[in-house]
Amino acid sequence: MGVVIPARDESRSIEDCVLSVRRALARERLDAWLVVVADRCRDDTAARARRALGGCGEVVVSRWGMVGAARQLGCRRVLQRFAHRPLERVWLLATDADSMVPCDWIRAHRDAADLGAHAVAGTVRVRSFSTRAARLRDRYESAYARGSDGHVPHVHGANFGVRADAFSGVGGWSRYATGEDRDLWLRLVEAGYRVVPSNRAPVWTSARRRGRAPDGFASYLNRLEAGLDLTRS
Repeated sequence: MGVVIPARDESRSIEDCVLSVRRALARERLDAWLVVVADRCRDDTAARARRALGGCGEVVVSRWGMVGAARQLGCRRVLQRFAHRPLERVWLLATDADSMVPCDWIRAHRDAADLGAHAVAGTVRVRSFSTRAARLRDRYESAYARGSDGHVPHVHGANFGVRADAFSGVGGWSRYATGEDRDLWLRLVEAGYRVVPSNRAPVWTSARRRGRAPDGFASYLNRLEAGLDLTRS
């Protein structure tokens, strides 16, 4: 099991993120490796991540400035770590540095893999809307329940799992600044791999206004909030 966390200037949240992953891993007896990719950081994200990782992983410094490239670099390090294992026996997990995974996150992905899934698209929940308009929570939850286009499953880099042979078979993450998660998912679908959307073990993420990826989750919340009639109570 390999977990990759891209991070850019995430000193406020990276330790909590890493520790949540370590707690989830501690519930399973697995050979696991965590990689934090500190991508164009101007703060002490890398140092904080190293402290939180202990001996459970590594920090890789990147200058790409693109989340897709950062995820790809992290996955490459995981695959180097597990080069002695067959690709079909390695599961690659992605989450985000402003997120926290639940204790059963690893188990949920492991169960899906054991049932034959090549990839899993998990869901997310927002930890707090306290810095947002009062009615944004209801608007968000209603829109999220319908799906982004009414039927296609949500795909989040904050909760994404893929078997390494399928990952390698489609070329891995594209070097995109945003949308790398849906791009990988669609390539897996087109290649005929068994992909599974899942509501189990949603990842908790932030409702911040300024995200790291252009047109990412923060921008989505901003658009929802902008569409509210804030003159109504």
